[in-house]
Amino acid sequence: MATAKLYAGAKLREMRTRLGLTQKAFAAKLGVSLPYLNQMENNNRPVSTGVVLALAQEFGLDVTELATGDSERITTDMREALADPVFADAPPPLADLRLVASNAPGLAQALLKLHRAYRQTHERLASLDEALGREDSPVRPSPWEEVRDFFHYCDNYIDAVDRAAEHFAKGDEAPGSGGEDIAALAAGTLEKLGVTAGTAQMAGLRQFDADQGKLTLAAGSAAATRRFQLLHQVALLTQNDLIEATLDLARFQTAEARAIAKIGLANYFAGAALMPYRRFLRAARETRHDLERLADLFGASVEQVAHRLSTLQRPGAKGIPFFFVRVDQAGTITKRHSATRLQFARFGGACPLWNVHRAFETPGRFLRQLAETPDGVRYFCLARDVSKPGGAYTSPVRRYAIGLGCEITHAQSLVYADDMDTSNPRAFEPIGISCRICERRNCHQRSVPPLERRLTVDHDHRAILPYRID
Repeated sequence: MATAKLYAGAKLREMRTRLGLTQKAFAAKLGVSLPYLNQMENNNRPVSTGVVLALAQEFGLDVTELATGDSERITTDMREALADPVFADAPPPLADLRLVASNAPGLAQALLKLHRAYRQTHERLASLDEALGREDSPVRPSPWEEVRDFFHYCDNYIDAVDRAAEHFAKGDEAPGSGGEDIAALAAGTLEKLGVTAGTAQMAGLRQFDADQGKLTLAAGSAAATRRFQLLHQVALLTQNDLIEATLDLARFQTAEARAIAKIGLANYFAGAALMPYRRFLRAARETRHDLERLADLFGASVEQVAHRLSTLQRPGAKGIPFFFVRVDQAGTITKRHSATRLQFARFGGACPLWNVHRAFETPGRFLRQLAETPDGVRYFCLARDVSKPGGAYTSPVRRYAIGLGCEITHAQSLVYADDMDTSNPRAFEPIGISCRICERRNCHQRSVPPLERRLTVDHDHRAILPYRID
């Protein structure tokens, strides 16, 4: 199979600017002519193998960074936005979208922001109560979506916070003993700050009384959850300056988004301290990414381990590029991140053919799936249900399903892919991103027609769908 050409003009320009080099000096270091570099930077030519090797040798570049980043995410987001009926008359071809994402990412982000404002205005006006109650309010992005986009476009990896957490957990020095060591370290840190930690029956997960210097954790929650909440409080009390500086750089548009992001960054610290980067990456490779063994080694939950695997994107020490998603029983995506080419729909639920939806039917079991998206990329997908008891008979049980996966080229590094026929094209199930942008013509689970295609309706013939996609 032919290798796809690599166009990375924006990445090359960004790197050259960061190094403070002129095009002439940069071309000399890469061993190419000035016109050739100019053509590569403008995506008129692909990046050659020789240039890739020169980037690695001269500048120590992790060459996988050239093929990853924001362009795939921006392309998927633009494609979904432009599938809106307001653009239905003349949808641009996919090649044009990829060109814009690579050469003019700022313009693409502006378009997405404009569409988001339009969509939110449309939804506001669609509700009479909202229209009457907030007719003079300015259009603002949802704080929740703004924070999700922040982590999404950071590759779900925050370097300064991750390294601070690794330093707090003593990096490679602590061998890891089911999470007890890190819990004791966290409790000792709080004690030095005059905070006493304890447990009690309570409705929530964590309650901090600053005046009394008392932290209370829910006795009915799982041990991994209590450790995580303990570390979350450590982050808020010991890493506040770092977190606030990170929030300043993010420049959130609303106070609500900033407040939500602060929780997200404290959670990030907690997960990174519970599973320190280098030690966790090494253990992941040694166990072949066995989620249950990793959960036992680090005293974490399966969901925490799966989420942590998706954050292993440190330059020069990257793990497998995973996607991670969590859905509720209604199919709504509540957490999402992808370091792969698979990008999740921003609006609505995920493809119903994806195995993450079937996880609710087989509680306690891992489901495996070989899947192929409409662009021809193949993936190994893993799914499992996650239950979160409330700690009492009268408390509700929250149920989710988590999905973790990678492109099929990495499947041999996962214990779950053993004995699966990854070489057989017919073993791969067709899945999509969202029905509204999926071009598969005869999908038996299609809920709505694709917005980019015209339909033909034949009253005398009924196939799987009541219409034919032209």
